[in-house]
Amino acid sequence: MYGTGILKGMALTFRHMFRKPFTVQYPEERLPVSERYRGIQFNWSKERCTGCDSCAKACPEGCITVATHPGAEGQRIVDRYEIDLRICLYCGLCVEACPFHAIVMGKNYEMANYDVSKLYLDKEFFLTHFEEWM
Repeated sequence: MYGTGILKGMALTFRHMFRKPFTVQYPEERLPVSERYRGIQFNWSKERCTGCDSCAKACPEGCITVATHPGAEGQRIVDRYEIDLRICLYCGLCVEACPFHAIVMGKNYEMANYDVSKLYLDKEFFLTHFEEWM
């Protein structure tokens, strides 16, 4: 019979017309983020990092750079720690590879910007922004 598709469509429209809308006013309201969410925010701890370079080796894109020099008692001192977010896949393999939990992914998802230079995170950036991101 002709017109049954139109009747089904209109019935569905009328059912949803009187429901309360599920709209979140984004900048003012935010939905809760899941515990398993991997945000686009990286937190690096200078105290926990030993310079083992396992995070850089685990990265499939090679966006992590670690440079160290030998210090006292056979320890390595991290001179340079950089993450290039322009090519990062946000896969989390660097976080899983770190044996000391020196790098973690946060819950922040609001790092969009128009300046490409802000997508290059270095050691100084992590040292100045670590407290506000935790």
